[in-house]
Amino acid sequence: MRVLTAEYEVKMPHSLDEVLRILAEEPGVWRPIAGGTDVMVPPPPHVPEHTQYLDLTGLDALKGIAIDEAYMVFGALTTFTEVREKKEVHRHFPNLIKSARATAALAIQNRGTLGGNIMNGSPAADTPPSLLAYDAEVELRSVNGARWERLEDFWTGYKQFTRKADELLTRIRVRIPNGRGFHFYRKVGTRAAQSISKVSMACYARLDQGKVVEFRVGAGAVAPCCVRTRHAEAMILGRDVASLPVREAREALMLDISPIDDIRSTAKYRRTVAGNVFEQILEELARLGG
Repeated sequence: MRVLTAEYEVKMPHSLDEVLRILAEEPGVWRPIAGGTDVMVPPPPHVPEHTQYLDLTGLDALKGIAIDEAYMVFGALTTFTEVREKKEVHRHFPNLIKSARATAALAIQNRGTLGGNIMNGSPAADTPPSLLAYDAEVELRSVNGARWERLEDFWTGYKQFTRKADELLTRIRVRIPNGRGFHFYRKVGTRAAQSISKVSMACYARLDQGKVVEFRVGAGAVAPCCVRTRHAEAMILGRDVASLPVREAREALMLDISPIDDIRSTAKYRRTVAGNVFEQILEELARLGG
């Protein structure tokens, strides 16, 4: 088998300040990589779009999971395995555990990172729907300082971001839920394991005296990027859990998604399955309220 190859140039900065300096001096030239699990699998003709990389794996400043009274903060280099092994993530964010488990094989989970899963920009990425359901924010840092942005607003299209050329995604934070909530995650693929999503969906909801006071759904593989289902959410938020407008909410969901035909599935299949999974969310939520 013949494969076209390319020459690579890789720098391994010794500090976060050095990374930011390089990005400021040559914006758009150097591409930061974390686990690097997607570097060698570019689309045909097998020559990657980028050949100059900043290898971040040695930067301790981008590693670790911190917890305070309000937030859980993940360094951008936090691996899927580290997410799975953190007991506080199990307690507060079970969707993240499920989506980390659903990501590829153990070897990829040991190396792949939350930050890389976000910055790769794939609409079929496994952890972003869960992060969206938990209303996550990302920190973008440059030599001029840092800013936080909601993950929902970070993607603007297929592999398109609000990140500026001199910025680096450094942390992800999620607010620790207030009290007992409803958590749901489902990934639909060709196989039960090591499969790329055809449809994925995550939900976080909270009830108060029988009413839905929080309801967020993140969806993957049904739009140019992972998305919040705002129209469908609006049909459910504030409703009595015993009388949710399931049919109307499913119809509203179709305004939130724009699936395509590709080698893994068809747009029709994705619309149907997305609607079915959304109904499953509402059915399980109603049982919780009952």
